[in-house]
Amino acid sequence: MTSTRERQRAAARARLEKEMAERAAKARKRRQTQAIIGAAAALVLVVAGTVWLAMSLGGDDDKTDTAAQAPGASECVYNALPADQRSPQIKDVGVPSNEQSGTGVQTMTITTNLGPITAKVDRSLVPCTAGSFTHLAEKNFFDNSKCHRLVTEGIKVLQCGDPSATGKGWRDTDGTGGPSYRLPEENLPTDKRPPYPEGVIAMANSGQPGSTGSQFFIVYGDSPLDPAYTVLGTITGGLDIVKDVAKAGDDGAFAQQAGGGHPKKEVVINDLTMSAPQG
Repeated sequence: MTSTRERQRAAARARLEKEMAERAAKARKRRQTQAIIGAAAALVLVVAGTVWLAMSLGGDDDKTDTAAQAPGASECVYNALPADQRSPQIKDVGVPSNEQSGTGVQTMTITTNLGPITAKVDRSLVPCTAGSFTHLAEKNFFDNSKCHRLVTEGIKVLQCGDPSATGKGWRDTDGTGGPSYRLPEENLPTDKRPPYPEGVIAMANSGQPGSTGSQFFIVYGDSPLDPAYTVLGTITGGLDIVKDVAKAGDDGAFAQQAGGGHPKKEVVINDLTMSAPQG
C-alpha cells in the first residue's frame, strides 16, 4: 500500500505539472497575441504606405498637368464646320489654339477708309473670343472687307466681319461669310440694362448657341438687343466715324428680314490688328 507521504508527493508533482502546463499555455497565447498585433501593425503600415505612395504619385500628376497649362490660361472650344456646311463665302485660315490666355488687355485697331476705330478687349472676360479674333487678325482675315449692314432703327448697330463682302457693289451673299469654325458665346450681358450700351463692340451669331464666328457689330446708340451676343470690348476711339455712317442711312436691303440694309456711306476695313496683351 502507498504511504501517506508518497500520496502527498504525487499530489504535489501533479499540481506543479498543472501549473507549468498553465504557464506554458499562457505564454503561447501571449506570443500568439503579440504575433497577431505585430502582423496587423505591419499591414496598417503597408496600407498607409500604399496610400501615401498613391497620393504622392497623384500629386505629381496634378503638378505635371498644372505645369503643362500656363497660369491664367483658358481651355477653349473651336468647332470646325463640316465640309458640307462650308459655302464659298467661308474663308479657311485654320483654327486657333485651344489654349488661350485669360489675362491682359488688348487693343483692337480697325483701320478703315474713313479713319481708325479702336477698342479695348479684356481677355479675362473673353479669352476664347479674343483668341479667335487675334488668330483671324494675324491671318489678315478682315483685310479689304466691307461693313455690310447698318441698322438705324431700334438696335443702332454697324455690322462688319464678313470676309467675302469685298469689291464694288453688293451681293446677295454679303453677310453670310465667316471662318471655317464656330465658338461658344461668352461674357453675355444678362445683368446689364441696356444689355448693349453705346460704344460696345459685340459678336454677331445666327441666334443659335455656339454659332459665333467672325462677324461683329459696333453699337453707336443704346441698344435693346437680347443679351445673346458676346460682348467683345469697348470702343475707345472712332465712334464718331460710325455715327457719321449712321447719319447717311442705309438702303433698306434687309428691311424685310433682319432689319436695316447696306450702309449708304461705305466702310471698308483696310486692316484689323490686335495688340499683344498688356497687364
